[in-house]
Amino acid sequence: MLDRKLKTTNKVNLQLQPIPDKLYFSIGETGELCALKPHVLRYWEQEFVELKPIKKRGNRRYYQRKDLLLIRQIRSLLYEQGFTIEGAKAQLQKESNGASISNKNQEVLKFVAAKLEEIVKDL
Repeated sequence: MLDRKLKTTNKVNLQLQPIPDKLYFSIGETGELCALKPHVLRYWEQEFVELKPIKKRGNRRYYQRKDLLLIRQIRSLLYEQGFTIEGAKAQLQKESNGASISNKNQEVLKFVAAKLEEIVKDL
């Protein structure tokens, strides 16, 4: 029984391959790069609204780098950190809100820096 648990733990904590420099990835490639089966990816598309691969020719899915990063984040939340699907959704929403605030803060800082430059030039 203990061996089985150790194997599962090792599978969850495995190192993922680096994401190649490509524009689009098939569902098979995405599954390999994220250590997930295609049916899991299709299920997550239904559960996580942020995950929207491009669908082309015959409804085939093509994922972009941002999708792979999101999938890896979801995988980590579910498999490594122990979140439920609902908990992972809430965590992603929380992180998204934090990123929005951070982006707004950066915009304000850029604006203030530009105004300071104008003031210094006038001196």
